[in-house]
Amino acid sequence: MAQPPRDVGEDDCLPEYRHLFCPDLLRDKVAFITGGGSGIGFRIAEIFMRHGCHTVIASRSQLRVSTAAKKLTAATGQRCLPLSLDVRSPPTVEAAVEEALKEFGKIDILVNGAAGNFLCPAGALSFNAFKTVVDIDTVGTFNVSRVLYEKCFREHGGVIVNITATLGSRGQVLQVHAGSAKAAVDAMTRHLAVEWGPDNIRVNSLAPGPVSGTEGLRRLGGAATSTSVLTSPLRRMGNKTEVAHSALYLASPLASYVTGTVLVVDGGMWLTLPNSVQRLADVASSSAKL
Repeated sequence: MAQPPRDVGEDDCLPEYRHLFCPDLLRDKVAFITGGGSGIGFRIAEIFMRHGCHTVIASRSQLRVSTAAKKLTAATGQRCLPLSLDVRSPPTVEAAVEEALKEFGKIDILVNGAAGNFLCPAGALSFNAFKTVVDIDTVGTFNVSRVLYEKCFREHGGVIVNITATLGSRGQVLQVHAGSAKAAVDAMTRHLAVEWGPDNIRVNSLAPGPVSGTEGLRRLGGAATSTSVLTSPLRRMGNKTEVAHSALYLASPLASYVTGTVLVVDGGMWLTLPNSVQRLADVASSSAKL
């Protein structure tokens, strides 16, 4: 069995990297990555850049993406433009895309990675909390995709990779908000792949499982999940570099005939991970206040 690639726990670049793909796989491409300042998005930006890609990393926190951009450029030698936007607000998305196009002249790849999540029983979930997650994950994915389509992809083609999850496929306690939002994004992936395919636009979803070294794992029951993975098919947790390699595949010419699909990257965990309502007892008082 192949050993997983090296990773680091925090939002730092890898101290060393061995190319499993051609080093110039994305040479001179430009990727626009929402949620690129931390976690999986940060590592996707790094791996893309280590394969010749320039990146735009965008989130609500200008400080976060500015700090990340300095790390990414220092480690890879590629250009990285940090921008602030709110995916729920089309005007801020339009402004960010226009600035990116002014800087690079084009955008070839969009990674929709901005997301919001937390554990909460459906009966304690506030109406606004549910709406907020859907607004970030689902509406935000459409907003950024729609703006990129209008300003670049319709005329020049492109690739969209939507970061989703397997929550909507299996049903999971404490995750009705995120599962509903991500299931809608997977549906969006299929619709856009069909409608935009004639414009030479490929659209796919990438659904990671629990990934070590991420804020999501720490916030979403990391200790319990770490124990549960021992019963999964590969009997280990994935890491950010593995997810980034999968995004690299979908974004690259290697996947030139792949569109409208959901690539699950979780070691088969969605097939076997325990789903006990007993976990409700641990979060019964965590009513969302968003």
